[in-house]
Amino acid sequence: MAATDLAAGNLKSVASRMRGRSSMTVDAFAANVQAIVGNVEQVIQGKSDAILMAALCLLAEGHLLIEDVPGTGKTSLAKALAASLGGKWNRIQFTPDLLPSDVTGVTVYSRVTSSFEFRPGGIFANVVLGDEINRASPKTQSALLEAMEERTVTVDATSYVLPSPFMVIATQNPVEHEGTYPLPEAQLDRFLLKIAMGYPSRSAEIEMLGAHAGNDPMANVEPVMTTDDIEDMIDLSRTIHMAPSLKGYVVDLAAATRRHPGLALGMSPRACLSLQRAARARAASLGRDYVVPDDLKALSGAVLEHRLVLTPEASLGGASTADVLVQCLARVPVPTTRA
Repeated sequence: MAATDLAAGNLKSVASRMRGRSSMTVDAFAANVQAIVGNVEQVIQGKSDAILMAALCLLAEGHLLIEDVPGTGKTSLAKALAASLGGKWNRIQFTPDLLPSDVTGVTVYSRVTSSFEFRPGGIFANVVLGDEINRASPKTQSALLEAMEERTVTVDATSYVLPSPFMVIATQNPVEHEGTYPLPEAQLDRFLLKIAMGYPSRSAEIEMLGAHAGNDPMANVEPVMTTDDIEDMIDLSRTIHMAPSLKGYVVDLAAATRRHPGLALGMSPRACLSLQRAARARAASLGRDYVVPDDLKALSGAVLEHRLVLTPEASLGGASTADVLVQCLARVPVPTTRA
């Protein structure tokens, strides 16, 4: 595909995002979320919570970080999610020798046209699985994370807009595994949510063995909506009302984390915005056009734990960011009204 065609096609998708849409309602939003979760559950049994988190992350215009051991369904989650919305998905296997151009793309000379053409990298898809991101060099990690933040790629002074909707599901090995390049705090802060898939329950694992007996469950996954539907849902999510009292609650929670003696790094302003976006998506998924305190509290762990950094003393004392976050939540009064 020529660079001009790619740029034109992407600009067209940006223009479509700017159009006003009024057909999506919170009831339709909630029904669509359930359709996505049910569709993906054909492939991944017993992980409805993780699937829901991935869907909310997409609808809140965020990116998802999954830290878990191999074989727990991370690739299947990304592939089935993309298939559910009729979009394109790519997998980028991060290795120490992976180059930034493998992620973003490269300009090559074509003998056929006697001109330079842009060949898109793996980042050009609606859902991108960045597998084992902490095995790549920091330079290559930065190429992915910059594309995530800007939603554009610049190669040889030309910018290319990424497809819309766009979401990265990055996976990393647990930090105790050898041969990894841990993501620095500034890059972790760019992920809206961080979750762990975990092992399935006994009953779910038995169901999985039956579902995979001689069949590929992915063959049964059909689109339940279009990428335009997802964009409608994203537009609606932005309009969900969040009362000033709840905004104050988020700011007070951020202040509590910044003052906590066990934390070297508390919530950033980006973390506050991320919690608001995620809470709005959750509210809409439950058929509400307004955020309630439970939306914020239910998502606080997935949104905030990976952004907090313990002091050396707290870490040596056996504390975790989850423990500290619970303490901070307990110290901040919860608003009792929606005003």
